[in-house]
Amino acid sequence: MKMESFIEQNKDQWIDWRRQFHQYPEVGWTEYVTTYRIAKVLTELGYITHIGKEALVSDERMGVPSEDVLRKEEERARAEGVPESFMERMKGGHTGVVATFDTGKKGPHIAMRYDIDALPIKESDKKQHQPAQKGFNSQREGQMHACGHDGHTTIGLGIATFLKQNSEGLTGRYTLLFQPAEEGSRGAKSMVEMGWLDDVDYFLSGHIGIHSGRSIGQVSATTSEFLATTKCDVTFKGLSAHAGKEPEKGRNALLAASSAALHLHGIPRHGDGKTRINVGTLNAGTGRNIVPDHAAMQLETRGAITELNEYMMKEAERIILASSAMYGVEANIQIVGQGIDAASDESFIPILEHIVKESPIIQSVIPRDVIGASEDVAYMMERVQQIGGQATYLIFGTPLANGHHHSEFDYLEDVLAVAVDTLARTIVHLQEKEV
Repeated sequence: MKMESFIEQNKDQWIDWRRQFHQYPEVGWTEYVTTYRIAKVLTELGYITHIGKEALVSDERMGVPSEDVLRKEEERARAEGVPESFMERMKGGHTGVVATFDTGKKGPHIAMRYDIDALPIKESDKKQHQPAQKGFNSQREGQMHACGHDGHTTIGLGIATFLKQNSEGLTGRYTLLFQPAEEGSRGAKSMVEMGWLDDVDYFLSGHIGIHSGRSIGQVSATTSEFLATTKCDVTFKGLSAHAGKEPEKGRNALLAASSAALHLHGIPRHGDGKTRINVGTLNAGTGRNIVPDHAAMQLETRGAITELNEYMMKEAERIILASSAMYGVEANIQIVGQGIDAASDESFIPILEHIVKESPIIQSVIPRDVIGASEDVAYMMERVQQIGGQATYLIFGTPLANGHHHSEFDYLEDVLAVAVDTLARTIVHLQEKEV
């Protein structure tokens, strides 16, 4: 089948899939319905699918919700029609799917990553927001696909369809990783440690959007400046007391946490590269007349390279512990996510510059691009490169209604066809390269 015919025949299906996933967002380690829907399509296509503990190493997961939260989310998924036999395999937050396909013919092992999780954001219902206007906005209060992972999942299924429909002309092996919990850098390492990438020749991944002002058909061949990151939860434990009668007997956890929050943002930025810190949430106390005996904070650090992130985190720990000591409060720091730096292999630049000449919908190729943020896929890229394979991270241009992680985030759905076209043509070219 010609690529143009394949795209034309399937693009409406991709838009439909994207809107289905968008309407039912699920945050990391609770993507039960999403996992089921992905696996169902892959199984119907004829893939061998691996779910739950078959797909990832349980102990390598980071930032897994509490058992109570997981139980509630599992009941929700059952109510949505996910079969009990399937739920049993995902029990305890073991979401995500790995699909494998072997042509039986000598050729490269190509792996691809598609993230599937959403964000804890209340989606806008304003008329100018296209999902609300067209009736496919989130049906789950407080959760939203505000980063394009609904599109990434769809692109993965589009590539899965392409591989199966053109299997007779393909060689080698394929591994498609539909990764949970990308947000917060919590899920990739658990799939990496399962060994899926230990003999991969080529690894492809990417992202919709990222940069505002890009148009449909612009594709970045390689990406660098993945910021290393640490995500942590901090709890402060003090002592409650009557705020009027015996304030001196209390140990104020709120003041300790507030002091820490202010001073954390004062950490000197490093001269050797980009460094970031953000305190995202701070909750404390129980009432106006009670000295607060507890506080909870969520924060993150980032650095252009792992060493710079380590500098930020070391300083953050020092400030948190010093602020706690100043108010006689105990502090506990829990790491719930961790990401490393990465960069694409430049060998992909001539490949993309070649396929742009063949494709009617890839308008231009940006040889080198920067992400300027953190991405969990860095663990996967690192593993492939460590064993001698080549990896890249593509960026697919599209106008954005608003920035990523915004309640009115949205993109033009034509980007789905561009992404599938780009990846499919790259796969074909990589095979020809091996001949």
